[in-house]
Amino acid sequence: MSIDTESNKNVLVIAAHPDDEILGLGGTIRKLVNDNYNISCVILGEGLTSRKDSRIDTPKNQLMELKDNTLKSANIVGYSNVEFCELPDNRFDSVDLLDVIKIVTKQVEKYKPDTIFTHHYSDLNIDHRITFEAVTTCCRPVGNYVTKNIICFETPSSTEWNFKNSESYFKPNLFIDITQTIKYKLDAMSCYITEIKEYPHPRSLEALRIIAARWGTVVGTEYAEAFEIVRSVR
Repeated sequence: MSIDTESNKNVLVIAAHPDDEILGLGGTIRKLVNDNYNISCVILGEGLTSRKDSRIDTPKNQLMELKDNTLKSANIVGYSNVEFCELPDNRFDSVDLLDVIKIVTKQVEKYKPDTIFTHHYSDLNIDHRITFEAVTTCCRPVGNYVTKNIICFETPSSTEWNFKNSESYFKPNLFIDITQTIKYKLDAMSCYITEIKEYPHPRSLEALRIIAARWGTVVGTEYAEAFEIVRSVR
């Protein structure tokens, strides 16, 4: 497959939490890797710590295990690099937006991607929305380098759960056939032992297969992942 025939084939995924980079586009990543794209991933948040009353209450060994799970998962789908930025889980709004933008800018300058995949702007999760805002602010079309494509992915258990703003809901206009790569997505998600849930939770393996099958019915394939293009320069 090709995102852009003139692309430099550098793709950057900027995700808020460990597992978002698989939930939203694990099958697509494997497909791009098979077509010789170089895919790097930035995980802005540390994960887990919002499940305790205080960040410091989360044992460090649990956070290290989550990082290990992320790297195992990345190896399955083919991410070349994974960066951990360790912002407070589900507390991005406690950090100055400018500081988040600077973190994102540093990664964009490092990898110089032609394409960035990130969260949708109307996701229920506050960290997802701030991630989108930081990405689009960082990637304003000024200076010597401009990222051509900014594409939002769907994050099951967040994108579909925001009912308050129907005007900005997820409106996919790009569908990628993952019939040959859905196995990699599900195997990668299986690495996340603290994040995977039982059906009918959207983060269960069965639900992820159903979601991919549903998008497949929209475009006539067995399985697909859906995206909303924010900007595309051809």
